[in-house]
Amino acid sequence: MRHDAHREGSGRTHERLPSPALPGERVTKRSLARICVFCASNPGVREDYAVASRRLASELVARDCELVYGGAQVGLMGVMAQTMLDQGGRVIGVIPEVLVSKEIAHPGLTELRVVASMHERKAVMSDLSDGFVALPGGLGTLEELFEVLTWAQLGLHAKPCGILNVCGYFDPLLSFLDHAVDERLLKSKHRALVLTGEDPSSLLDRMAAYQPPMTEKWIARDSA
Repeated sequence: MRHDAHREGSGRTHERLPSPALPGERVTKRSLARICVFCASNPGVREDYAVASRRLASELVARDCELVYGGAQVGLMGVMAQTMLDQGGRVIGVIPEVLVSKEIAHPGLTELRVVASMHERKAVMSDLSDGFVALPGGLGTLEELFEVLTWAQLGLHAKPCGILNVCGYFDPLLSFLDHAVDERLLKSKHRALVLTGEDPSSLLDRMAAYQPPMTEKWIARDSA
């Protein structure tokens, strides 16, 4: 296990968004060498959540994709990381000093980065990753997911953001996003930033084929 105490600033790096594919144009699949997974530090009430976490981990290993996550050995976080390690995968954990004991940092990771704050944790995980997947989780998982979605909406990155919708866990959230579109508080193109799948393979395939929308955030002067 490698411990790195990083103290870099958490400013975002602006990326030039690629042009969307034209009708009939072949879409080139993007490289997903590292995937950041947001998930719970609790197991939840359904065994299906742990099963899905293991399936996602196995799919990442099969695709020679590294895992970036929050560094804990408990809950679904621990299930993901340990499954990756047991199958020979590489795992990078990023955890703030204040949570090393509370979330119980995993002692056997390929690399563990201990950072100063939650803000730095999210910035480091984002910078390390080529895409993001949310598994079932609570406030922390949702906060991490919506931050990277907001960065994508603002054009601060062009990385795919996916939800593994295990047992319909995210159905109410997805319905709320549809409601936000209906209320003209969210553009339909930005609603489409949320890629969903019920199994890891199809979700990762969608993420590999992802083309970011070419549209501005603000909608006051045009339609959604």
